Amino acid sequence: MELIFRNAIVRKPSRSIIRGLSSSGLGIPVWEVSLEQHSEYVRALESCGLSTGILEPDEDFPDSTFIEDVALCTSECAIITNPGAPSRREETRGMRKVLGAFFDRIEEIIHPATLEAGDVMMVERHFYIGLSGRTNQSGAQQLSAILKKYGFTASTVPLERLLHLKSGASYLGEGNMLLTGELTKRDEFAEYNRIIIPEKESYAANSLWLNGTVLIPEGFPETGALIEDAGYPALPVDVSEFRKIDGGLSCLSLRF
Repeated sequence: MELIFRNAIVRKPSRSIIRGLSSSGLGIPVWEVSLEQHSEYVRALESCGLSTGILEPDEDFPDSTFIEDVALCTSECAIITNPGAPSRREETRGMRKVLGAFFDRIEEIIHPATLEAGDVMMVERHFYIGLSGRTNQSGAQQLSAILKKYGFTASTVPLERLLHLKSGASYLGEGNMLLTGELTKRDEFAEYNRIIIPEKESYAANSLWLNGTVLIPEGFPETGALIEDAGYPALPVDVSEFRKIDGGLSCLSLRF
């Protein structure tokens, strides 16, 4: 296995997860079940060759298990974000110390710019930045300037309905990209081999390529078949409790 990703950082779900932000209409997550699913998720990361650092729950922040939103990890630097949801802004506290164990260079998005890394999709050395209710134009501009400093490129993708860019798109490498909903016919992705996820399985567009294997949310067989037809082994992971509060597979970890 060629290791492109070697490390992951996750945060255990807190008991306060029952108060997480949600538009799903799927009910309130059960904390005990979320802990079991989180452990399964960590095992899936490790099966793909990642060494996983596990942070303790933060009861002050119900959504803090979705650690991806508070930092972006690149091959050159880490960038601490400024979440667009006011209740999540302070989730970034302590992240400089956490990331400092791995990165010499740590940048930061400065308020009033907002950016959640669920809106940022890395494709080789280019980064697509979704403009959403959580990430504003100023946040995209600040991130683009930081990335340029380290030799990366970036462009924006305006969103109409999706919570985050990666709610509807996942890059699988080798020019293959999962897309669903409003992103399926966007010119920004015309150069890729577009694997279209049917609307009834749209949640599974947030899948996760890790060192050759694609983690997919459990319960979406058509998506699994499409991914396997594209030449990737698909590993289902149950994240149903996190779906209740608008979270997906990528949201639950920082990977680098």
